[in-house]
Amino acid sequence: MPLTSKVFKSIDTIPQPYWDSVNCCTNIYYSPEFLKAFELANTDIEFNYIFILKDQEAVAFANTQIVTIGVETITKNIKMSDKIRHWVNNMFCNNHICVLFCGNVFLSGEYGTFLKDGEDKVDTFKAIAEGVKQLSKSTKKLSAIFIKDFKNESLPITNHLESYDYAAMQVEPNMIITLKPEWHSFEDYTTALKSKYRVKANRADAKSAPLNAKLFSEDDIEIHKEALQELYQNTIDNADFNAQILNLDTYIHLKRTFKDLFIVKGYFLEDKLVGFLSAMQNDTHLDAHFIGIDYSQNKEFGIYPRILNDYVRLGIATKSTQINLGRTASEIKSTLGAKPEALTCYCKHKRYLPNQILKPFIKNVQIKSFKQHSVFK
Repeated sequence: MPLTSKVFKSIDTIPQPYWDSVNCCTNIYYSPEFLKAFELANTDIEFNYIFILKDQEAVAFANTQIVTIGVETITKNIKMSDKIRHWVNNMFCNNHICVLFCGNVFLSGEYGTFLKDGEDKVDTFKAIAEGVKQLSKSTKKLSAIFIKDFKNESLPITNHLESYDYAAMQVEPNMIITLKPEWHSFEDYTTALKSKYRVKANRADAKSAPLNAKLFSEDDIEIHKEALQELYQNTIDNADFNAQILNLDTYIHLKRTFKDLFIVKGYFLEDKLVGFLSAMQNDTHLDAHFIGIDYSQNKEFGIYPRILNDYVRLGIATKSTQINLGRTASEIKSTLGAKPEALTCYCKHKRYLPNQILKPFIKNVQIKSFKQHSVFK
């Protein structure tokens, strides 16, 4: 039975039987309600949703976004000589490039493609690759395609992208804390830590004691939206790489739809918002989403270490089995007991010749190494 692809430009135009057939909505990140929050709030992004059909029945789903990125944003974070970096920047005329992402550009992890149980995974995934190819052909301004964030166990399937002329590259890992069922409080967790790391966690709480923390309602997010956006922008400016800036109106939609499953916590110094965390409870996992920090107050009041401690508290309070602290700052996250989960991405230039030139560079991209701490007794 031949597999065909169908592209939808908006969540609202996707027939309900497609969702029912693929059966992906038990994972919040593939649900139309979650995806629609991003579509509604981020109008400068072109969203496309690909379904793979077999005999008119949906058997796979892929989530894509077309975004514009400055070339220097990419090259400054890749280990290469200044000469080569200059050459690559010039190759793209030091310009902004239009990139098709398959995967969620705002999430770190394998949340871009979903294959229905019982289908041939390789054939179905190749059909997604074909669907992405057709979509890229219909987008004239496109420079590159980026298919993101696959765990090691998916690689036997996803490595078939190399036959479509993609180059594989490792990206920074997700940092995962596995929670033990006997930890019913933060004190239970810190008791399990070696003395050095327990002192560190307690010091972070003591330093941040002047902060007043508050769980935000939908109204609170609305009231503090400008301050939240500004604090989030601070962390973006500090980050090595960020493909796209999230409009935090997204959080208003997510809070409205998912209620207590979507968490935003604000940190106030007297009456001023100086930090926030956000997280999503997805079945038995708690996933850290974006944070925001006033860096002028961070050193004195330990806002970031406190946010990390509070992610552990939230994980325990929600009876989660694991906390995904996301990418970046891997070493400090490992001091809380987080371990790396390797992720692989695939990318290609849309045009054949530039792609052949760029592939060796992509394959040789090195991720930053970090010291992995062993924190539990």
